[in-house]
Amino acid sequence: MVANCCAACAGVTYSLYALSPTATTLGALVHCRFVSDDILVRQDGPVATVILNRPRMRNAINLAMWAEIARLTERFGKDDSVRAVVYRGAGTQAFASGADISEFPESRKDPATAQRYNATTAGAYAAVRECAKPTVALIHGFCMGGAVGLAMACDLRFAAEGSRFGIPAARLSIVYPPEAIAQLVDLVGPAYAKDILFSARTVSDREALAIGLIQRLVPAADLERTTYDYLAIIADNAPLSVRGSKVTIQAYLAGFDDDSRARLRALSLEAAASEDYREGTRAFLEKRRPTFQGR
Repeated sequence: MVANCCAACAGVTYSLYALSPTATTLGALVHCRFVSDDILVRQDGPVATVILNRPRMRNAINLAMWAEIARLTERFGKDDSVRAVVYRGAGTQAFASGADISEFPESRKDPATAQRYNATTAGAYAAVRECAKPTVALIHGFCMGGAVGLAMACDLRFAAEGSRFGIPAARLSIVYPPEAIAQLVDLVGPAYAKDILFSARTVSDREALAIGLIQRLVPAADLERTTYDYLAIIADNAPLSVRGSKVTIQAYLAGFDDDSRARLRALSLEAAASEDYREGTRAFLEKRRPTFQGR
């Protein structure tokens, strides 16, 4: 049986794989030449899901997976059939326990290999952070180390009760990536960021919600429904407007300059001239739900 995971990969043949009960029961999943056995992809309508599929290792992310995350995210960002992307771990024990440290004796054995490794992980973070579509980390269980960086790169983080968060870089003599530290500061403020990084302690689900590290905390049984129902709302909204809002917020966080202001003006004009703008106005006047096409 064959299928395409998304329009971005149209023309490529994929074999369907069923996940084991220890992974996830969500929908049909695809395995394609762009995705290793360690990463599975599903697309339900306009929402794509990237699944870290190493449940026996609490979904620890190896070097190949970091590269695949970047490639998949870039493709979804260009795929008009995708309006939102979810990142999650297989099963409910962990979003991911972090980078696969068992690889470090080879993949980070000296400054040169460490630099290459860091460039790969930075590429994954940047791809998610800069994705044109809204991104959500769906978090069960442990979310540690590099996995926190991946979750923070997403626009939003929805977590199940009982989730745990931590960045144990100080226990490995690793300096966490500067962009990831900047995102941590943006989310929780400099004092909490210092607390989390200096102590390498584990942050509870309630504390994570209180300090702004996550945006939703719900019972584990409700997490998938809460996440996908929320994204269905986003997917129904005008894509040009959603994209414009995301780009504007990113530009604000980076600091407005002439280039970013020019880009934002162009996005505003594009939206004002779009068929979606006309459709939204007509739907409002006709008291019906609009149908947006992203153009």
